[in-house]
Amino acid sequence: MLIHKLEETKAFIQKNTQNFEPKYGIILGTGLGQLAEKIDVKYSLSYADIPNFPVSTVESHSGKLIFGILSGKPVVCMQGRFHYYEGYSMQQVTLPVRIMKLLGIERLFVSNAAGGMNPDYEESDLMIIEDHISLLLPENPLTGANIMGDRFPDMCEPYDAYMISEALKVVAENNIQGVHKGVYIGVGGPQLETKSEYRLLRNMGADAVGMSTVPEVIVAVQMNIPVFAISVITDKCIPETLQKAEISKIIAAAYKAEPFMTLIIEKLIERL
Repeated sequence: MLIHKLEETKAFIQKNTQNFEPKYGIILGTGLGQLAEKIDVKYSLSYADIPNFPVSTVESHSGKLIFGILSGKPVVCMQGRFHYYEGYSMQQVTLPVRIMKLLGIERLFVSNAAGGMNPDYEESDLMIIEDHISLLLPENPLTGANIMGDRFPDMCEPYDAYMISEALKVVAENNIQGVHKGVYIGVGGPQLETKSEYRLLRNMGADAVGMSTVPEVIVAVQMNIPVFAISVITDKCIPETLQKAEISKIIAAAYKAEPFMTLIIEKLIERL
């Protein structure tokens, strides 16, 4: 039973962090692990050592669960996340979010690297996610026995309006350029999309596309955790001008934007 695994994992983590109580949870995406360097680390656990935890197989994900202080607040941070395309079920992908809830988090912050389909976006821009589309995901993380939340969670506002508003104030106060609000669509991956698929996704109402975030957000909303999420636009996915994607360029674009993303999350946590 999943609930038994969750309790076992929670007990291990609490034992090895002296019952550290995080207030906020953070999930860092591809090429976006440096926010962890801003944390005054109290405890660091390798995913491989945590019972029932998946292990990240993506090269740019370091695979550590970090506990410490950021902007004066206690946080737990995933330095590297899990994806469906790695061979994990959606329940495994979202297990850390349930663990964070059991550890006591009150809010969740999520970052990712995404392809920009809105022609107004440029590489290394940031997109604050105000809504998402989950219909194309190959599996739903809530399928199966219902635990830790509503059977039929309402998704009319999956991203917290107050945190979005405060984040936009941070953007304005710090004169951060190239920041948008938009809709993120989640896909299974790992292949990137064809020109026709990008055209279809854009026509569905999405501004950016990626292979993460949506499952974690669904589970967080089910458990009544307010969510703030932000995408780094690492490549332009405009069918008429599409070029072959290179992972090295995607990582470089993420690194370029990372200081601004980090500042937004730092200052937002400070304001809460």
